[in-house]
Amino acid sequence: MSEPMSLREIGDRLAIQDLLTLYAEMVDTRNWDLLDRVFTSDAQLDYRSTGGVAGDARTVMAWLDRALQPWPVNLHCITNIQIMFDGEGATSKAAFHAPMAKGELGSQDAITNAGYYEDVLVRTTEGWRIRERVCNQILMMGSLPEGYEIPG
Repeated sequence: MSEPMSLREIGDRLAIQDLLTLYAEMVDTRNWDLLDRVFTSDAQLDYRSTGGVAGDARTVMAWLDRALQPWPVNLHCITNIQIMFDGEGATSKAAFHAPMAKGELGSQDAITNAGYYEDVLVRTTEGWRIRERVCNQILMMGSLPEGYEIPG
């Protein structure tokens, strides 16, 4: 039988889940002012599996902003969150399901991307932040509209 979780671990798990939800909210609403509440200042991200780029968080999120411009409707869901603690840090693996659409309701062009975020997280004085992320897209349902190219 495993040891019961401490109140600190329960609080940390909830805070990390909230952090992942905040990331989804930031992306879906394009509220890039939240960047410093999600990532450390030295965070490194790898979104190459999506056709994107790897680099520091600001560079990768600027790329994501460009990539999402043709898709004004986003509904990012993050689930199946696994968190492993290691001292003052943690790693997590979480599934994402991200439908995107453009056009009028009922006649939208839509695609859905899905996969896993694999994160290295650190506790900071302001709360938990993502220091490293690898986005592993494993599924795209639907087709990109003719002429659309993922920006570099």
